[in-house]
Amino acid sequence: MKKNMMMSALALCMAMVLMSAKGDEGTMTKEKGVYVINTTQIASDVKGYEGATPLKIYIKSNKIEKIEGLNNNETPKHWMKIKKLLLDKWNGLTVDKALKTDVDVVTGATISSKAVKENVKRGLEYYKKNK
Repeated sequence: MKKNMMMSALALCMAMVLMSAKGDEGTMTKEKGVYVINTTQIASDVKGYEGATPLKIYIKSNKIEKIEGLNNNETPKHWMKIKKLLLDKWNGLTVDKALKTDVDVVTGATISSKAVKENVKRGLEYYKKNK
């Protein structure tokens, strides 16, 4: 009985270690020379008006190609404004230039805009540290 309990506890500990080691799996991938940063994990504590605002940031030759919004709970009307007026503001910038650029928030979607800006910042910092 004791041996079975010890084996179960050991198996549980090993499973927890393996799960924690995979914590940021998928945060950065590379396909055809394009790095894709997914901010779901690295900015999970960054909240817009209705919760997390995760992004995918596409980087090629150290320049931002595009930024896409991932599934979120933001008000569709406000999220559409962010997609239209904010997400392309970093396109074409080098990573360093983008990190120094202060992009204006979208009026009427201020909280969500600030969350998007923080997601971009964290994603670009992650890229610089891990590329």
